[in-house]
Amino acid sequence: MKIAYFDCFSGASGDMILGSMIDAGLNAQELRNEFEKIPIPKVQLNVKKVLKRGISATQVIITAKKEKKSYRTLNDILKIVEKSRLEPEVKKKSKEVFKRIASVEAKIHQKPVKEIHFHELSGLDSIVDIVGSVWGFHQLGIDKLYVSKVNVGSGFVECEHGILPVPAPATLALMKGKPIYSSGVERELLTPTGAALLTFLGSDFGNMPEMKVERVGYGAGRDDLPHPNLLRLVIGAPSVNSGMEKVMVVETNIDDMNPQFYDYMIEKLLAMGVKEVYLTPIMMKKNRPGTLVKVICPSEKLTSVTGFLFKETTTLGLRWHEEERNRADREILTLGTRYGKIRFKLARWEGSVINLSPEYEDCKRLAVKKKITLKEVFEEARKEALTFLEESKTRHRLR
Repeated sequence: MKIAYFDCFSGASGDMILGSMIDAGLNAQELRNEFEKIPIPKVQLNVKKVLKRGISATQVIITAKKEKKSYRTLNDILKIVEKSRLEPEVKKKSKEVFKRIASVEAKIHQKPVKEIHFHELSGLDSIVDIVGSVWGFHQLGIDKLYVSKVNVGSGFVECEHGILPVPAPATLALMKGKPIYSSGVERELLTPTGAALLTFLGSDFGNMPEMKVERVGYGAGRDDLPHPNLLRLVIGAPSVNSGMEKVMVVETNIDDMNPQFYDYMIEKLLAMGVKEVYLTPIMMKKNRPGTLVKVICPSEKLTSVTGFLFKETTTLGLRWHEEERNRADREILTLGTRYGKIRFKLARWEGSVINLSPEYEDCKRLAVKKKITLKEVFEEARKEALTFLEESKTRHRLR
């Protein structure tokens, strides 16, 4: 498994993301070849080495011939990406990033999504930044991306809509629920494109994970600032202790809420990205039966979780504390059985498979479809799991 970490001490933009990946080993010529697959006017991807406050970095500058058309709509860009010869997965993810940007812009400016325009180089540089970043992460083989808290800058920026405060409204909307700060530098450090890519590609925001560093890349911003105007990309493998993580544990005691509300509460909290929610029966003062609600979540979600609990439950107070927990690496594996394909939850610890359990819903679906007992499907799944585990142990011993 390969993981990566973006250190956003000077924000992020599309060209800085591309620069950091090229600096970390992505082949620039292969990236240019990918752009040949997109039906857009010829663009130049200029790559050069620069120094920012004494640190060597890669700067990417995109240039193109000026077009008669001053802008492209979301629909125009989606058609361009769809007509390209890019890999299906790159197409799909690139379009999702564009849709996210257009969605927040539409809400901010009270316009239909179809009327949102991409003005920068008629949207060409946005296409290059987004498609290039999605393709680049696929090429680098990054399985999971972590992102630091992001320096967004301050002051004002001039754009199509006039003078806007920094961070721009679209940038703030895209970073909702993520940790940001300003070091006081009066410059737009985090752009909407940078925010869209960080939040789409990134899985966790906060501290750097424990990892064995393999490569480091620096992507340079165009401006010279009091600090190094760089985006740092660290690529490596999870360390032996990668299962260790810090989480926030939020608790409250409730004795006066309609029990039917708990189903809604749990569903909404899980949709917010918390790690666990569970209920414990307790006895409260005057021997009243109550419920202990416990939520385990990443530290950056503490504010949204506490806000939700105050609004959606009858609690009058919450308590929370930080804990460390150890977890196995998990993934979904699909195995074939004589009854059909079944997904398994695969757990690894220090590289070895420690558990493999079938998905209940898959087993239930096959039992109904084949008109056999659920017990038979589970037995077949168990056989496949045992075979996989034995083969996995053999491969591990041969290393």
